[in-house]
Amino acid sequence: MLARTVRPLGPLALAGLITACASNPAGGTFRPSGTLTDPAATAATPAAPEALPTEQVDAQVLRSYAAYQQAYKKAYETNDPSHLPPVATDPLLTTVTEDIEKTRAKGEIWRFVNISNPQVYARSKDGRTVYVVDCMRTLAAYRYSTKTGKRLGSSKGGTYRYRTAVKYTSGTWKVSNTKRDKPC
Repeated sequence: MLARTVRPLGPLALAGLITACASNPAGGTFRPSGTLTDPAATAATPAAPEALPTEQVDAQVLRSYAAYQQAYKKAYETNDPSHLPPVATDPLLTTVTEDIEKTRAKGEIWRFVNISNPQVYARSKDGRTVYVVDCMRTLAAYRYSTKTGKRLGSSKGGTYRYRTAVKYTSGTWKVSNTKRDKPC
């Protein structure tokens, strides 16, 4: 007998909760003090590197490095360097942007496939620059015409060691410089 009484109360209680949540003009934003108006303002800002364990900093740096590699590839595929500022800073940002602009002026794009194996190998004394070494293998690199879409040529693949500086700037890790080293 109790089940017959409880069952109709379930939908009624659910309707009451939905009405209570939907009638709030704050749009679902929790405002205990009544001051928060922008939910984006509560987004977690990454802690400064000196406040984190080394393993956590290394993981952040390697994620940023991987994001740079993806943005770099997309920038050359589209001749659009606007993908780079969130993940790169000067002097590298200017160097790559100028190279992409030269490639665009020739009416070409590049498409390539790289295999990356990055590792953190050093850091500055203040911990705000971390150095990554990567034995990067290029499986394929092709140059295409932006007018015809035809392949114009290719670059010999290879495996080279790259040494990259990743700096903590404006609350995020960004690639600031990279140098190609010996074959690996």
